[in-house]
Amino acid sequence: MNALHLITRLSLGGPSLNTIDSVVAMDRAGWKTILAAGSVGGEISILDTAKTRGCRTVLLPTLTRAVSPAKDIRALGQILRLIKRERVVLIHTHTSKAGFLGRLAAWLVRVPVIVHTPHGHVFYGYYGPRLTALFVGLERLAARLTDRIVVLTERGRDEHLARGIGRPEQFVVIPSGVDLQAVRWSAPPYETARGRLGVNPETCLVVGLGRLVPVKGFQVLMKALPLIVSAVPSARLLLVGEGPLREDLLAEARALGVGDRLELAGAQSDPAPFLAAADLVVVPSINEGMGRVLVEAMALGRPVVATRIGGIPAVVADGESGLLVPPDDPPALARAVGELLQDPGLRQRMGEAGRRRADEFSLRVMESRLLALYRDLCAEKGLPWPARP
Repeated sequence: MNALHLITRLSLGGPSLNTIDSVVAMDRAGWKTILAAGSVGGEISILDTAKTRGCRTVLLPTLTRAVSPAKDIRALGQILRLIKRERVVLIHTHTSKAGFLGRLAAWLVRVPVIVHTPHGHVFYGYYGPRLTALFVGLERLAARLTDRIVVLTERGRDEHLARGIGRPEQFVVIPSGVDLQAVRWSAPPYETARGRLGVNPETCLVVGLGRLVPVKGFQVLMKALPLIVSAVPSARLLLVGEGPLREDLLAEARALGVGDRLELAGAQSDPAPFLAAADLVVVPSINEGMGRVLVEAMALGRPVVATRIGGIPAVVADGESGLLVPPDDPPALARAVGELLQDPGLRQRMGEAGRRRADEFSLRVMESRLLALYRDLCAEKGLPWPARP
């Protein structure tokens, strides 16, 4: 029983980690699974992570995130040849570009089971109206070729259906699972984590984690930073991540007079030590499929402030494990952060509630639901389920 997981790029981030976890789970269940991925471009690759965890990997250099007709046609041909050579009976595609090309290739050669996980969407926050309309049209077409579409939250399902993508019965909600035990194991105690980062005991440390790109909303957080510092003079912001907005964020902080309150730690393969040092974690995204960092922060008992957008409300219980604010609203973001920083008791209560809530998004829960989905689809198609190795 050969399966193929296909993702546009195996770069540091939630979609790639989710895909690797899915491959490992299938291998343990008795499948012979291949993980194929395209070029990461200038981003940080986690191909070595996949190999270390035992994934059989195939690189497709012509599969890129950007639209390129010549490369896309060659990538389609590579995917077709890979499916035929490996006699794939189940394909699970991840993210937009790999999702469209992979599903088209699978349909052309009649792969029995076709599953897709968009890991969010590009319906807002990424492109202009025309390009967004094009991508929506392609998603509508690809949905017709798909047996099941896996979304991370109910909101993701509703946003697809509202745009005419897929049918209700095609959607299955499976949150992106986080290895809570590994996160907690790699996180040092609060005081130790702060000491390693050189954080003063009196400092109120706010941590943001993610790619430094517009859709993550860190430019909004930067506009909120002077308001946060005004309310809480001991506040300091630490951003963990890398991306094209790095220099712009530094320049903006200097222009706003808070350059000394911002630190950029760069991309980190293990965010847990940074989250462990935080008094609160902020996720100011403009668009977010689910937000694994929210689960990681809650697993460590850290309260969160995040935007009421995408799948975030399904993860953060507003007023219980954190506070939710409108997207692209610096004053609202600053008020929420200031409220938590000024109330240690509230932070502790929300952190404890978040720690309990994080269990709903564990890796074990994701693996169980995903394998159940595959098993049901194989039964529908008359395919045997492989024996455990």
